[in-house]
Amino acid sequence: MRAWQDEDGQWRLTGVKRFITNGCGEILLTLARSEPDVKDGRGLSLFLVERGPRVRVRHLEHKLGIHGSPTCELVYDDAPGKLIGERQRGLVTYVMALMNGARVGIAGQSLGVAEAAYRVARQYAHTRKQFGVPIERLPAVAELVADMKIAIEAARALTYETCRICDLENNNLRVLEVLKPTDPDEIKRRKADARTLKRLNSMLTPMSKYYASEMSVRVANDALQVLGGSGYMKDYPVERYLRDARITTIYEGTSQLQIVAAVRGVCSGAFEKRVEEFEQMSYSDELLSALKEKLVEARGLVLKGIAFVKERGAEYMDLCGRKLVDSAIVVLVGHLFLKQALASERKRHVARRFIETGLPTIQRDIDLVCRGDSSVMQHFELLAGPPPGA
Repeated sequence: MRAWQDEDGQWRLTGVKRFITNGCGEILLTLARSEPDVKDGRGLSLFLVERGPRVRVRHLEHKLGIHGSPTCELVYDDAPGKLIGERQRGLVTYVMALMNGARVGIAGQSLGVAEAAYRVARQYAHTRKQFGVPIERLPAVAELVADMKIAIEAARALTYETCRICDLENNNLRVLEVLKPTDPDEIKRRKADARTLKRLNSMLTPMSKYYASEMSVRVANDALQVLGGSGYMKDYPVERYLRDARITTIYEGTSQLQIVAAVRGVCSGAFEKRVEEFEQMSYSDELLSALKEKLVEARGLVLKGIAFVKERGAEYMDLCGRKLVDSAIVVLVGHLFLKQALASERKRHVARRFIETGLPTIQRDIDLVCRGDSSVMQHFELLAGPPPGA
């Protein structure tokens, strides 16, 4: 997509955009290359384009799911546009800010789809009888349903914490930019808070999007499994929930890209500092206190893995990113559950189940990280085999 100015100074946009959600709308925020000599993201600017004769919907995409949301391919034929903000800041400043909000929004979308799928499965497991009892009394089904519920609550806890930190960051910036405090000590404190919150959000926003979206696909898939053959049929909405959940791991940055972003925060000190704050909490409840000590040990394991990958370089960090991020999430969510357990007896049991099933995965993943095995990159062609037809 190219942006240029005509002799009257009017910006014009020419090119094609694919996979545009609601591209048939009246207002189109469009990223285009306004600096032809600048090849990276600094050459992109953001424009407002209104629907008109010079913007054409070439076709609607035929998708696996989210059929209620039109996804378009758009053709811009010297369409008039208005520059938003400053030139060359379209991607680096504006779209990245929009993307952080979108990541949290998709985490919320993922929670909604997963919750809907879980409710169908929970009701079905309660009413469907097999061998004379509701299938929820069968151990394999009971474990599946219970773990679905805990997975949703874990993703919800992480997403809500992310939203809280986003609010703190945004409100602090508004005070600095709009209210403009005059007290030097307050200004210094708020600027320090702004840096801290920005680093924390740089980790939490991709982390919550990754975790909630992957959870949504898993829970929707498990819900279909609870219903069995009935779930595979369109008589029930579960097959649609599974198709709708699948996009959440893809748009606004795939899970793999979210991991790359989140692991930088995990390894930069944001994870360690946040967990140290959680560890200041004290619990008089014997169970919660014991679980906290287990999380303290788990933090040590994660830091061990972080130190190892830092010695191996960026490529190995990306290779081990999922294991490190998953381990960090178990520790973070474990602490969030402990705080919730102070006000809920049920959450005591949720915290215990989540932490005690999550800790062995941390041990396994950090052990794998510290082996230093990068054979998947060194011997990719052998392991993956040749492309079909090659």
